[in-house]
Amino acid sequence: MCYHRLKFLPDGIYVTFKVTIASIFLSLLFGLIAGLGRISKNRFINGIASLYVEIIRGIPLLVQLFYIYFALGKFVQLPAEICAIIAMSICYGAYMAEIFRAGIDAISKGQTEAARSLGMTSSQTTKHVILPQAVKTILPPVGNEFIALLKDSSLVSILAVSDLLRRGREFASESFDYFETYTMVALIYLVITLILSKFVGIMEDKISDDE
Repeated sequence: MCYHRLKFLPDGIYVTFKVTIASIFLSLLFGLIAGLGRISKNRFINGIASLYVEIIRGIPLLVQLFYIYFALGKFVQLPAEICAIIAMSICYGAYMAEIFRAGIDAISKGQTEAARSLGMTSSQTTKHVILPQAVKTILPPVGNEFIALLKDSSLVSILAVSDLLRRGREFASESFDYFETYTMVALIYLVITLILSKFVGIMEDKISDDE
């Protein structure tokens, strides 16, 4: 009986992590591009990046999921899982952009001036001097965003993506074990987030010790 109740877990956990990891990598890419755009002296690039951040952060993730899957689905048909990854990547990319911007702004202007005095171009300075130093600042908040994204990934079940929550709901509908199933789903999310939170805490301590 216990095994019967656990049989939906492996597939659900796998899809949850697949969607979460794909989304975090893409959101880091979007965030880096938008974050650099936010500090750009080019008014057009800065304006586009700022517009992206302000608009996306002002729209709930659930609305973005519906918009990409249902509204844009009128023109482009994509699998639900792909739509979920795109929506979460775009949404969290806006938050990552602010993390990157804050991390880059935290670096002393003297670092940039020193690099430029050595003959480095602006892009070389950013790539070889600024970003490596900013990584230490942005790693902890990026870790926290990863945890938040993992929890928000439960929203993709609305698009019929077979994540942990969706598989749990399907199992509960078949077995009528609603209390046991949803308790198990909640505990799994709790255990995963506690483990990740511990990892983020260790990472923060290591960065503090290095400083």
